[in-house]
Amino acid sequence: MVRGMGMNIKGEIERVNGKELSYSEFVERYMEKNKPVVLTGLMDPHNWRACTDWVTLNSQPNFQFFSTHFGASKVQVADCDTREFTDQKREEMLVSDFIARFVHLGEASAVQCNDETCASNGASVSVPYLKDWHFVKEYPEYVAYDTPRFFCDDWLNLYLDNFRIHIDSDKEQPNEEICCSDYRFVYMGVKGSWTPLHADVFRSYSWSANVCGKKRWLFLDPSQCPLIFDRNMKNCVYNIFDEVSNSKFPGFSKAIWLECTQDAGEIIFVPSGWYHQVHNLEDTISINHNWFNAYNLSWVWNLLLRDYNEAKEYIEDIKDICDDFEGLCQRNLAANTGMNFYDFFTFMSYFTLANLVLLRYSNRRYGSSTGSSSTIALHLSMNLGCLRKIASEMKQMRALEGNHNCVVDIIKAFEDPRFSKFCMHVGRTYAMVHEHSHLASDFESTTMSDLVDFNDLKSYSSQIYTPEDLIKFVDNGVAEAEPSVLRVA
Repeated sequence: MVRGMGMNIKGEIERVNGKELSYSEFVERYMEKNKPVVLTGLMDPHNWRACTDWVTLNSQPNFQFFSTHFGASKVQVADCDTREFTDQKREEMLVSDFIARFVHLGEASAVQCNDETCASNGASVSVPYLKDWHFVKEYPEYVAYDTPRFFCDDWLNLYLDNFRIHIDSDKEQPNEEICCSDYRFVYMGVKGSWTPLHADVFRSYSWSANVCGKKRWLFLDPSQCPLIFDRNMKNCVYNIFDEVSNSKFPGFSKAIWLECTQDAGEIIFVPSGWYHQVHNLEDTISINHNWFNAYNLSWVWNLLLRDYNEAKEYIEDIKDICDDFEGLCQRNLAANTGMNFYDFFTFMSYFTLANLVLLRYSNRRYGSSTGSSSTIALHLSMNLGCLRKIASEMKQMRALEGNHNCVVDIIKAFEDPRFSKFCMHVGRTYAMVHEHSHLASDFESTTMSDLVDFNDLKSYSSQIYTPEDLIKFVDNGVAEAEPSVLRVA
């Protein structure tokens, strides 16, 4: 057996003042390189109401405020001492009930926590941890914080603010309106609460901001992730501070970990595919977003492809007697991973259409040469190149073969007020990211008839069924964009 205390911890995560970092520098140094970083200086109390409302004068969680204003909300609370499959056992309770338990157990859990590992020691009193509270969706009028500019190019939550992730509404669960509505969360845990080793949903990026309290993070580079799986590459180590079997996890002792301590007022950027385990060293409240964009969309597609192959292999023996084997594979993929090929391709199609509409609008309004050379136009072109590349990969492996349903009808999309709102949100996002405030107000007042030249619809395919349709759609619609930007390797 190898105990976690004997792990190879060989480095610290870089810490940078976010006020001194430009967006292009953040992209180049961290997003493109898929490298974690701790950012300071981005949680200004003037823009982060949470930093005042949610915290007492002595920097502790303001329990009374939560009970008074949000006590009736139903939330998921994990029992940090009880494992259930690959996660901790959870129960649903009211925020007011969680606060009562939090206050009662605060001191007890602090005693249980080992300062070296801060892992629970199996004592009889369980340690509760409120997780995945969809606070933004539940309280849209209460603006608790401003998402830092570095993290605003968030395709996942932009999309979910306007559309559902699953295209087959009949298959949705009754509670999906809340559970799959977005990936913006509030977490609240007593000292000693923790999250088991994992990589984030969809292999998305995530950012986590400590409103109060302190966390210890342990990270593993994606290149080393095979070392934490069993011999069959099916199951991952649950708790790196437990005794880990050499026979079951033969590579674990060779893994090289990075760590950092995150203080109140600091934000950590977690890149795609980095496994991490997190421990609350104090009573802590944090705000977490999962998100992806053109820089890590390939991670999402690769995860879907891997999970699809596993789902297909698992039920291969019933292929000959199943009327809709591919449909069953896709339903299982959606249930296990959170989306399937059809969901992902629909998502890609809407983003392709929005980026193309905005790029052509920019060229018409500000001039082709000016628009093509602007940072926003270049960003939109880069997005389209990424989407086209993944569509090409989907075409090569026949990802949607057998699907005869139209994914996106272009004309209907232009007439859909949800798509109009979606386009405005995407446009404002890039105007803000690249600090072009005059364009932000422009997109705010623009109508769909302004965005789309209906006399120019011949440039667009009328409907998108397959990845090949999407490729042709991009190629036909980017006549004004630089060809080199969209070239597929």
